[in-house]
Amino acid sequence: MTGYGVGTTVFGTLPFSRDNESEADHYGLILMAIAGYNPDESVPFWERMASLGGGSIEFLSTHPSDTTRIRQLQQWIPEAKNKAREFGRSF
Repeated sequence: MTGYGVGTTVFGTLPFSRDNESEADHYGLILMAIAGYNPDESVPFWERMASLGGGSIEFLSTHPSDTTRIRQLQQWIPEAKNKAREFGRSF
């Protein structure tokens, strides 16, 4: 039963939680751009967070690693800027 519980958590619950966190980052980036905040600033923010240490192994975490977050944000920034332009914002 212990093995089942650990397996369910590591291979079931944790990846789902990381996906939810990534989705929240994605929508948050779009919303911040629409609100007038420069989405380019999200990358340096997470670089500063990463420099503070304390990160855990992504495989065993409910959150994406700082490296994954930075990579994803870099991919999403153009989309956020395009969406913000629809609301009259430009960066």
